[in-house]
Parts: sequence; C-alpha cells; structure tokens
Amino acid sequence: MKLSQFEFELDKEKIALYPSKQRDECKLMVVHRKSGKIEHKTFKNVLDYFDDGDVMVLNNTKVFPARMYGTKEKTGAKIEVFLLRELNHDLRLWDVLVDPARKIRVGNKLYFGDDDLVAEVVDNTTSRGRTIRFLFDKSEAEFRAVLDKLGNTPLPKYIKREPEEADKELYQTVYASQEGAVAAPTAGMHFSKELMKRLEIKGVDFAQLTLHIGLGTFRSIDVEDLSKHKMDAEYFKIDERCTKIVNKAKLAKKNICAVGTTSMRSLETAVSAEGLLKPMEGWTNLFIHPPYDFSIANSMITNFHVPKSSLLIMISAFAGYDLTMEAYQKAMEKKYNFFSYGDAMLIID
Repeated sequence: MKLSQFEFELDKEKIALYPSKQRDECKLMVVHRKSGKIEHKTFKNVLDYFDDGDVMVLNNTKVFPARMYGTKEKTGAKIEVFLLRELNHDLRLWDVLVDPARKIRVGNKLYFGDDDLVAEVVDNTTSRGRTIRFLFDKSEAEFRAVLDKLGNTPLPKYIKREPEEADKELYQTVYASQEGAVAAPTAGMHFSKELMKRLEIKGVDFAQLTLHIGLGTFRSIDVEDLSKHKMDAEYFKIDERCTKIVNKAKLAKKNICAVGTTSMRSLETAVSAEGLLKPMEGWTNLFIHPPYDFSIANSMITNFHVPKSSLLIMISAFAGYDLTMEAYQKAMEKKYNFFSYGDAMLIID
C-alpha cells in the first residue's frame, strides 16, 4: 500500500486539548472486523465486550518530564532540549533533540533553571539530535529530582497549549510504573481504577509489558512505498508472568486485547515458532503495515491517530483498510475527539 492512501482532512477543532473529565467516560467507537458494524458507546462500555478468562495487555511504561528549556552559554540564547533516552547511567549521557539545532554545537554548555543543572554537548547524532552529558556530581535521586523540577510534561506539539500541573497525572495511565517513555501509551489513559476493578470482578485478566515510547512511534513517514519505511527502535520487555497469562488465554481461545499500538507491536515482536508469546527483552523496530497476519491479539483498543502515521497504518492492517477509513469518516461526522487526549476505538471480531 501507499502512504498517500492514509491521508485525510481533519478539522483542527477535533484535536483534543484536554482529556475527558472522567477517564472512562470518553466516547468509544466499537468496530466489528467481520461484519463491518460500527457502534457508538462510552468507554466504560468495554465491560460489555469481555468475559471471564479474556485478557487485556497493558503497556505499563511511565512518561517522564522530557521537555526542558534552557539557555546557551555566553549568548544566553533560549533553547529547547527534548530528552529521548539515557545512554550511559554513570556518565549521565543522554540522547536528545535540540531546537533551534543550528545554534547548538559540540562543546557548547547548556544551562537549565537558575543554573541548577548544566549540560555539555558531546556529539551530533542527526540534524536535530545531540548527545549531551549532564555535569552533576550528586546522587541519582537528587539528579532525578532536578529533572522532575525542571522538566515539563512532553505533550505532543499538536496540543497547542502549555503543559499544566494536572498534565503530570492526566498524561499518564493509572497503571504506569516503569519510567522511560517520552510519550504516553494513550489508549490506556481511558482506564480508571474503578473500571479496571469492574473488569477484574468480571474475570478479565491483565497482562503487563513495557515498551518505552520514543520518537520512533511518531516519526513522520517520508516514503510513498510503505515497505521502505524504517522505524526507530524502542526498548521493550515482556516477562514470564505476562507470557503465561497471554498464552493461557490463547490456548483456551479466549479474547486477547492489545491496549494500544505499542502493546500490539511488542506482542508481535515476541511470537514463538509455535505462534505463542515468548519472554523477550531488547529493542523493536517492527513496522506493521498491510497486509499483515497478527499472531496474538484478536482485539485492540486504540485512539484516533494522525493522518499518514505508522499508528493509523497499523490500525488499518488490523481492522482492514476500507473499514478503518470508514470508521475515521464516521468519527469526524460524529464529532469524536482525535489524537492523544481524544476518544477511543475498540476493534473486535
């Protein structure tokens, strides 16, 4: 398939600037893959589609305050530094993006806060990418405390407002535990603790894995031929506990629901020769595009995504291209909210 097939016009007013006041009361579109039926519900109605023995696979990654603002030495020029990942714990080396990049060269020192933190640029990686070393000789706990104080919640750029204190909690799932993501697994943000408890009472089990979302998930696709697109690798981990829960459900022919595209990518990266899930830890650059045969999950929960994005393309591989584009058209007609703080879609057989 071609990239241009995933273009659509979206009214900017449909881009959600804030989430639903109650996590589980956003709109939910239910898309039936086999019949093509489309229903309009509220998110807490997911209860009606899952039963005893079914499994929901959650990405428990936790977003850290990755966007920082500082100044360049001597000139005092203001710069934005977006932390991507820690490269070396002991040396406090980080892979970052800088803006404006043309002003930031190897050897420059960057100052944050009231000189609470200083970093030195040690390498160029891409046109906007740099490796920086934080010059901080206190404890790891103190270093993290400074990052938390100086960093901002990394809301996507299409949310045209400044981050607020409430975003620290809102732009996070209620089950987030493993810090390392620069973006939230947004499909999971619709789950409240109450809804999860009600699902548990009904007999639904939760399997947790970790994929630390980096810019690979969101990097724009620049090639028309999708088979030529290369994803940036992202760290993931699937442990024995997750594997056992998922495989038990698969062997019993129960429903397995991937909550979010990152959960789905992780599952599909760790498929055994027997078609089951296996424990795995490492880096995945799997790009799922049509046609694709999914091995583990037979349902998924997701948000409404950016045109021509790897996320939308994966959804079309799972639900079918025509049905996906029909669902998106209906979402626009029914005034669903789009993107990270927007409404949800459940895709089932």
